Amino acid sequence: MQTFHADQFVLPLPPGHTFPMGKYRLLREAVEAGMPELQVRQAQPASDGELALAHDPAWISAVVEGTTSAAQQREIGFPWSRAMVERARHSVGATIGAARAALFGGEGVAANLAGGTHHAHAHKGSGYCVFNDVAVAARLMQAEMHRHHRRLLRVWVIDLDVHQGNGTAAIFRDDPTVFTLSLHGQKNFPWRKEAGDLDVELPDDCGDEVYLRALQQALDQAWQRQAERPPQLAFYLAGADPHADDRLGRLCLSSEGLAERDRRVFEFLARHRVPVAVAMAGGYNRDVHTTVAIHCRTLALAVSHQRRWAGGR
Repeated sequence: MQTFHADQFVLPLPPGHTFPMGKYRLLREAVEAGMPELQVRQAQPASDGELALAHDPAWISAVVEGTTSAAQQREIGFPWSRAMVERARHSVGATIGAARAALFGGEGVAANLAGGTHHAHAHKGSGYCVFNDVAVAARLMQAEMHRHHRRLLRVWVIDLDVHQGNGTAAIFRDDPTVFTLSLHGQKNFPWRKEAGDLDVELPDDCGDEVYLRALQQALDQAWQRQAERPPQLAFYLAGADPHADDRLGRLCLSSEGLAERDRRVFEFLARHRVPVAVAMAGGYNRDVHTTVAIHCRTLALAVSHQRRWAGGR
């Protein structure tokens, strides 16, 4: 199974910053050391033209040229730097690579070892997200499907990061070809949510049983609504931040509960034969190694799903 990374770009963040910059290198090293089934590839950067499929040219120029305002940088949560620009480009490129491998490469599933930057809107960044990797990759896969096969590509976004994917929902608000499903904390960031196609808001301290029941109901409901226009590609944001010890999560899932969440998503996609590009999304555990372990388990389950896909089941 192919995976893509961009952890060579490290942002110059101040001490005590809540963003877990080190987890991406740790995750890649854990994959390389203990998961030989995964082919780890360095991502290519997304071009300005590719970014413009989901972002306003003025926003792309401001980021690339370093003219973002202090207020814009505060909303993102990062100071501007050349490393920030390159990391953002390559993170989008990693999701593009995963989507191509899953959809056109015959793999059925591939992953970005980062990604899930779902708070980025067309015209701005927010919440540690500069560009929206899933939105760009979805639009690019649709363009490539039309160019090569003259077919419409319908896309699902299954967003199980603990925070609502407000940027993704806003970008695809009036686009019937992309269905956005999000399970997230009701009282968590972003404080102002954007309406997606199916939003499930969960109370603080929600545990495994309630979460998994809500997930199953949401998947079933989404399919009932879309069965006549089924997706040909899914993006799965497998956030580690619903974990009980996550500093920013406010939910109370166990590591086994998160693994069961992943199993149910992969089984659902396998049953309906939908290829998937997986992004790791958020994870802010008090112990970064716990976050890395959660992501590794997601990837191990993705490998099992990929084997099932290759076997035609």
